[in-house]
Amino acid sequence: MTRPDLESLGRGSSWEGVRAVVAGLGVSGFAAADSLQHLGAHVTVLDSGDDEALRQKGTLLEILGAEVRLGPGATDELPDDVDVVVTSPGWPPTTPLLVAAAARDRPIWGEVELAWRLRGDNPAPWLAVTGTNGKTTTVQMLDAVLRAEGLRSVAVGNVGVPILEAVMNPEGFDVLAVELSSFQLYWSSSISAEASAVLNIAPDHLDWHGSAESYVAAKGKIYENTRIACVYNVQDPATEDLMRAADVMEGARAIGFTLGIPAPGMIGLVGDAIADRAFIPERSSVAAELGSIHDLSSQAPHNIANALAAAALARAHGVSARAVRDGLRGFRPDAHRITEVAIVGGVRYVDDSKATNTHAAQASLQSFGSVVWIAGGLAKGASFDGLVEATRNRIRGVVLLGRDRDVIADALERHAPDVRVVEVENGETGLMDRVVGAAASLAQPGDTVLLAPGCASMDQFANYAVRGDAFTEAVRRLA
Repeated sequence: MTRPDLESLGRGSSWEGVRAVVAGLGVSGFAAADSLQHLGAHVTVLDSGDDEALRQKGTLLEILGAEVRLGPGATDELPDDVDVVVTSPGWPPTTPLLVAAAARDRPIWGEVELAWRLRGDNPAPWLAVTGTNGKTTTVQMLDAVLRAEGLRSVAVGNVGVPILEAVMNPEGFDVLAVELSSFQLYWSSSISAEASAVLNIAPDHLDWHGSAESYVAAKGKIYENTRIACVYNVQDPATEDLMRAADVMEGARAIGFTLGIPAPGMIGLVGDAIADRAFIPERSSVAAELGSIHDLSSQAPHNIANALAAAALARAHGVSARAVRDGLRGFRPDAHRITEVAIVGGVRYVDDSKATNTHAAQASLQSFGSVVWIAGGLAKGASFDGLVEATRNRIRGVVLLGRDRDVIADALERHAPDVRVVEVENGETGLMDRVVGAAASLAQPGDTVLLAPGCASMDQFANYAVRGDAFTEAVRRLA
């Protein structure tokens, strides 16, 4: 049987005769199935889940003409007649369905790869961001700056609107601010961003990737084929190494961002001013002021670094200095990102439930002086030794919860044996009320009780937002 030439197909093509399997019916899976069905492909959707939300989405896709298989066993076997598999980002390459596709030499795309192929005529350029931490905040800052310039922009990818939904929008956009996870990049091969950034690199998702090397390599793919600017973190040499190793388009420039004084080709700080020595003609001798760190909602070092990266990407797109200043000044982060909940008895309670890995938790801990740290959950194969070594002088006490709390307890025993540790197990009474109560018993006036778990939440909570909400509600009951 002659197989379709997938490389020749785009948004304006007929996909009739293409047999596509969509693996997973989450947000990205639904968008992929809907788009492929619209283009004329024969679509089969597979998901081992079978809850009411999945059934509703499945019914809608069946009405449109897709074949949907849900429930246990639905993903056990790859259909015989398949030309391409579009996988949801959470599915690792070791998933049997994807192993079977690779064994048959069938292409495996992520939703992001599919979106790139469906951009159509005169597509909006992509300003793409990845990194272990800060991706969402940086992309949202970037979107705010682009909008301040008067551009029709939207934050997409691993945040906000599904990227396929934005690409297929009939009204179109001037530019897309794209957050990309290591999962999404792993399954991408064709993306050619206008400007790209790796914010930082630290071990994460080792259970998914299988090794730190595989994780880092996936992050580095964002630089491939970049057209205008490859933005790297001067304070994190691994990001520069990835940028230097990438095969970029002729003329693409290396642009550093730094918390120090910028050299030519960088954006950094001169006193409290955000200074551009990368995108002005006279950059060898002077800098352009893009605003002040006091324009930002937080002057924590990692937040300033996010703003510098966003400014670099925006300037690569030609955005004015005024728009950078106005966009950053008007930006406010989402909930659960170093959000002060209350001050009770002279103790500040802060929700950073979004700190789902050790790198993020360390940055959060280093934003405060004396901390009672609430940590634990799913460690995803990470080690906490480096975090504890770097922050032990700030930690008054620790409250541990979740499946992998022993990993953190062991690191504390090795590197901070004098720190008092309380472990809270699941029980019939409210988990987070007991966690907050334990933290309050350890804290003294002037301390910060900080929920920065360093772990994913799904062992005990639906997601990090639910975990943060539970913490917030428990603190308010304590107050």
